[in-house]
Amino acid sequence: MSGVSTETTTDQAPLQAWLPTMLVLAAIWGCSFLFISVGVRELPPLYLALGRVIAGSLVLVTILAVKRESLPREPRLWLHSFVVGAIGSAIPWTLFGYGEQRIPSLLAGIWNGITPLIVLPIAVLLFRTETFSLQKVSGLIIGFAGMLVVLGAWNVEGGADLTGQALCMLAAVFYGLAIPYQKRFIAGTTLSGTALSASLLLCATVQLAIVAPIVTRQAPPAPWSLSIEVVLSVVALGALGSGLAFVLSLRNIRLIGASRSSMVTYLMPVFSILVGVIVLHEHIAWYQPVGGLVVLLGVAVSQGLLASLRRKPAVVAPATTG
Repeated sequence: MSGVSTETTTDQAPLQAWLPTMLVLAAIWGCSFLFISVGVRELPPLYLALGRVIAGSLVLVTILAVKRESLPREPRLWLHSFVVGAIGSAIPWTLFGYGEQRIPSLLAGIWNGITPLIVLPIAVLLFRTETFSLQKVSGLIIGFAGMLVVLGAWNVEGGADLTGQALCMLAAVFYGLAIPYQKRFIAGTTLSGTALSASLLLCATVQLAIVAPIVTRQAPPAPWSLSIEVVLSVVALGALGSGLAFVLSLRNIRLIGASRSSMVTYLMPVFSILVGVIVLHEHIAWYQPVGGLVVLLGVAVSQGLLASLRRKPAVVAPATTG
């Protein structure tokens, strides 16, 4: 997940200053579903998620050490970090792993794109950090229709495919819970996003280290017993997807603000589909990418992206990533 910035700006930075970074972010987060698909070939999803948070924690703690920044010291922040570490990292990353044991990685990437649609009703009804409008409701309706198309609701017969899609959808729901929770309980801190994200990943590491052996009923496999592809996938998920990508995301937020930075959400499924087809030779039904486009249209409508093409965009909370 992306971190929380207490305030963002929308400086008119030149296109060449932020667009390459956005494309790199979309590639890293879009390819994360490929790495998950490779990782679950040899690792239980819980241990894959554990390896990811460990690698991400090491990267962010190293960055903090280089910058001479400290982790949060307030017990209140650690309590909220423990909650967000669970609902924003440990649980959804595990669910995506179980989901990708049943469906192609590119389809999981499409489901990740529904996160902003999940955030809105939760933020309005549960946390009261947003309000409904005709525009937002219209976007939700369009997005829900797109979700039904992705599922192929007219010919769903159950089985592994439906279960896998439901697990990935549930992962997006947890992302949707985590974003407004952060906005409500953590966003007011003066600590850097790097320090906050490191605390979230450290909490998720503790949680998964306890839960994984209990649920799987087995000890973690030795790293040298895994193939090089799986080891590199775990490292990429943590060091790139949860470490480097966060630093790049913060850079873009500072340059162009959270609203325009969150447009990376629209690019991620493109990369997840491309790498799934090219690298893993995956295949999906025609209606699944079509439904994904409808979902992204719903997200664009609900966030006012279409209207923002004619005016300066409003500042909103950054979107969750895969």
